[in-house]
Amino acid sequence: MSHESGGPAAGPWPANPVVHEIFTWVWLADLAASVGRPVTLADVPDSAWDDIARPGIDAVWLMGVWERSPEGARIASTNPAMRGDAERALPGLVDADIVGSAYCVRGYEVDPHLGGDEGLAVARAKLAERGTRLVLDFVPNHVAPDHEWARTHPEYFVRGTADDLARDPASFIDVEGNILACGRDPYFPAWPEVVQFDASRADVRRAVTEVVAGIADRCDGVRCDMAMLMLDDVFARTWGDRAAGPDDDRGYWRPLIESTRATHPDFVFWAEAYWDLEPVLVEQGFDACYDKRLYDRMVHREPASSIRAHLGADVGYQRHMLRFVENHDEPRAASVFDRPAHQAAVASVMTLPGVALLHEGEADGRRLRTPVTLGRRAVEETDGELRSFVDRLMRAVSGGLRRGTWQLVPIDGWPDNQSAERLMAWTWEHPDQRHLVVVNPSDARADGMVRPPWTELAGPCTLADLLSGAVFERDGSEIAADGLYVALDPDGIHLLRLNA
Repeated sequence: MSHESGGPAAGPWPANPVVHEIFTWVWLADLAASVGRPVTLADVPDSAWDDIARPGIDAVWLMGVWERSPEGARIASTNPAMRGDAERALPGLVDADIVGSAYCVRGYEVDPHLGGDEGLAVARAKLAERGTRLVLDFVPNHVAPDHEWARTHPEYFVRGTADDLARDPASFIDVEGNILACGRDPYFPAWPEVVQFDASRADVRRAVTEVVAGIADRCDGVRCDMAMLMLDDVFARTWGDRAAGPDDDRGYWRPLIESTRATHPDFVFWAEAYWDLEPVLVEQGFDACYDKRLYDRMVHREPASSIRAHLGADVGYQRHMLRFVENHDEPRAASVFDRPAHQAAVASVMTLPGVALLHEGEADGRRLRTPVTLGRRAVEETDGELRSFVDRLMRAVSGGLRRGTWQLVPIDGWPDNQSAERLMAWTWEHPDQRHLVVVNPSDARADGMVRPPWTELAGPCTLADLLSGAVFERDGSEIAADGLYVALDPDGIHLLRLNA
């Protein structure tokens, strides 16, 4: 399978990339409303590409480009829970707004509404002009019931019986007389608009490997939806005797990834993953997996000591983490955090090793999460203060902040003042730049002596805060011997560049 390609961005991936997730369908709808004409990927204004591929962004994830399912849209429109979710997100919802889930894929061709594969090739070229890579979705677990394979290869899917359908119509679908199981996560009810691959079958694994080869012709990497569901033991626990059972011990992911990289050696695989299975997926070849535990710790306002312990993992492993404050599956960060806490969280994510994800609209303070079934979203006012903060943060990132060696830094308190426990700090070291990040992710003021690994410092030096613009003059010998005194208000941040 081969497709037109817009050409990749030059050179290998950076060690700690930043990716900007874009909800493609609604983004194009917003652009169309702003310019007064239909917009596809083939004719996006250059100013819009400049905005989403701004300096500091290494890759754009165009979420939801694949062909939508009319049957999936019908189910999403009539299913009470799915329609209710859409109505809460979009006041004035009409049936035409429900275009079908981005993860109910009818075919791995770009939806004609978005400009087709030709439009995607233009988009990839526009991003490459800006030195930015393109990431797309791959959904390994399921497809739409009107996908061609549901009709031509029903054996690819977990099967049911007429009795199953009668007993549990929410978990099975009749596709031209074949009863197919709906896709599912073992801990939740089935997804009603998709049908479940039998991931244990060798013919399914060969077929999806060919699909990924075609995707790899058109982009620089994939975000793999619910990747842990394809692990042999997880799949077997989920489906039991309904699955055929694996025919070898190599699993689903390892041969797929190896086959793809045989022809696309720089292609990356990122996994949506949970349940502490991230190390397993990394071992099988994934470049990065969701760091959901860090997200949960930030959302639940766990103490800094808990976050520091999380960040104490081996740095080589942390480079395989994909960090975020929001994505299309989570609530909008502005609806979860107040602005200072949001700023502290996004500054942390953007200054940690691994892949950092910025979600479209996050910097604008959007509060309404748009379900992936919608083709239009509500109009919201921009939070100018938050946008200005993220702009300053991204300028620091584009200036080289995420390069070099990352290190967690100790912080000392005093016998009568242990507020330093509320702080966390880390450094980035590069031959031509050194940065120190200090964050207070708590609701109380904290101070302490931060001990960066700069033991050779001597004489006058300055520390420029890239977020506030403040410049601090200090004695390098004192920093080397005793550390740097830092005091921060609740959710305060220092992003300091050393000039010695």
